[in-house]
Amino acid sequence: MGSKSNPPGNRTRSSLSIFIVIGLCCFFYILGAWQKSGFGKGDSIALDITKQTDCSILSNLNFETHHNDVDTEPIKPSEPKIKVYKPCGVEFKDYTPCQEQERAMKFPREDMIYRERHCPRDDEKLKCLIPAPKGYTTPFAWPKSRDYAHYANVPYKHLAVEKAVQHWVEYKGDVFKFPGGGTMFPQGADAYIDELASVIPIADGTVRTALDTGCGVASWGAYLLKRNVLAMSFAPRDNHEAQVQFALERGVPAVIGVLGSKNLPYPSRAFDMAQCSRCLIPWTLNDGKYLMEVDRVLRPGGFWILSGPPINWRTYYQTWKRSKEELAEEQRNLEELAESLCWEKKYEKGDIAIWRKKTNSAACSKRSADFCDATDFDDVWYKSMKTCVTPYPEVSSPNEVAGGKLKKFPARLLAVPPRISQGSVPGVTEESYQEDNRLWKKHVNTYKRINKLIGSERYRNIMDMNAGLGGFAAALESPKSWVMNVVPTIAEENTLGVVYERGLIGIYHDWCEAFSTYPRTYDLIHANGVFSLYLNRCKAEDILLEMDRILRPEGVVIIRDEVEVLNKVRRIVRGMRWNTKMVDHEDGPLVPEKILVAVKQYWVASSNSTSSDE
Repeated sequence: MGSKSNPPGNRTRSSLSIFIVIGLCCFFYILGAWQKSGFGKGDSIALDITKQTDCSILSNLNFETHHNDVDTEPIKPSEPKIKVYKPCGVEFKDYTPCQEQERAMKFPREDMIYRERHCPRDDEKLKCLIPAPKGYTTPFAWPKSRDYAHYANVPYKHLAVEKAVQHWVEYKGDVFKFPGGGTMFPQGADAYIDELASVIPIADGTVRTALDTGCGVASWGAYLLKRNVLAMSFAPRDNHEAQVQFALERGVPAVIGVLGSKNLPYPSRAFDMAQCSRCLIPWTLNDGKYLMEVDRVLRPGGFWILSGPPINWRTYYQTWKRSKEELAEEQRNLEELAESLCWEKKYEKGDIAIWRKKTNSAACSKRSADFCDATDFDDVWYKSMKTCVTPYPEVSSPNEVAGGKLKKFPARLLAVPPRISQGSVPGVTEESYQEDNRLWKKHVNTYKRINKLIGSERYRNIMDMNAGLGGFAAALESPKSWVMNVVPTIAEENTLGVVYERGLIGIYHDWCEAFSTYPRTYDLIHANGVFSLYLNRCKAEDILLEMDRILRPEGVVIIRDEVEVLNKVRRIVRGMRWNTKMVDHEDGPLVPEKILVAVKQYWVASSNSTSSDE
């Protein structure tokens, strides 16, 4: 009686006001208004909604590009105890921690060891933010990005000069143009692929995953995409400066890598097709171990293409400055090696030769005696490559495909992968696999409600840092984007083989180290349980700085983890020029798992910046 209270009418009006605010929030969410802002600038989305309600829309985050809003000063933290990470010097703008030239030259050149991964020690790691070069702008949207890239983003003309006759890349004004040429396909990648398709079933979904060893600027992979073939391309960071950086700038999957002394970071039986287009890998040296490694990752029934030495040596022996006798012997050795691997030559005409790996060991006319004695042919991270042949999985009939027959893509995407149906992944059943698909469809729908640009051309290069069974990538599958599915080397189960059997691509990696890519190569990074997984293994700070390195300005990060973990993560990123928002789990606020969404601010190196690793 003596206390003050709101009269009933005021309470009604207050409740009505809250109802209207919530209604307007949801209305603007459904409306999802954004505006076109012109050539090369992307879309501009503005969701200015009251902060009193969430409605799954992040009112304080802007997911679009603003290239004129240049910020070259460190952000001011909201709390004095927050560590602010300074910009690294402009000389680090293309820093690749595990493939730096200065460190590489300290290692042997034998077996290309010096071009392999050599990462800095903990006390050598930079504790600063890698800057974008002055003038950096959002890459062109796919499919235009296949053919054009901004010069300011990758300011290196070396390949345009050195490979001018071969039409790898041309410099025109303030852009690079990629005509689709290559050393061994002077008529263009399309004509080259058309010839391959006369032998290899590329058009019907039988071939979905491909490997390009020594990819250059990845034009082969770029032109396969319109045929619904997803290629994993790799090349070393060498005197062909920025070739992998060009590939990713074009929106084509690629990593820095080399066939050297270590196994490739891919599971066995991963690829439907592999190629070497004048990659200059010495296939017959070292007792053929490089081709044996390609055989390990090539699926039974898969195809290998070689265009370059020694194929068509009678035409090119003078150009290659090698004797007829040497090249003839090299080709004989190659043919014998392929036969010992249970490969059958299907085609040789002009500059191209194609072999097909037999579907099982029963079909082999000549069997190798040098089989590998390992039991897990997917355990390859930092493992030395051996000179031995990976045996086929056992079959019960001559017509059976070793390891299991895959459906054609896109049916392959959601079909139960053979590794699961055969019980090769402990703890994963057909039922749990289907449930995982349903769960990730639900999660991705939530992400799309949070950020309506997910699924559009805005986010082309996407990474899943802890891919599991590939459910996130499968739920996102679209010609507008591709996902690099990373399976951490410390994950409880090795699931990367499952990812490939779904027609997706990915790689093994340890997130205590830097990823094999250039800065600013991904538009969206998804991290499910990554920080819980690496708790007490390495510093969250180092993982987050690596995420910042590879994320493009105004790119998006989605971190799903336990709330206690996310609170620690959020405290770190407050000093990293990221704008963040915490969102409840789809099933409500009582679920301890939350979602942290972040947008990296746009900023570039200042002209007078110096290095800082404080």
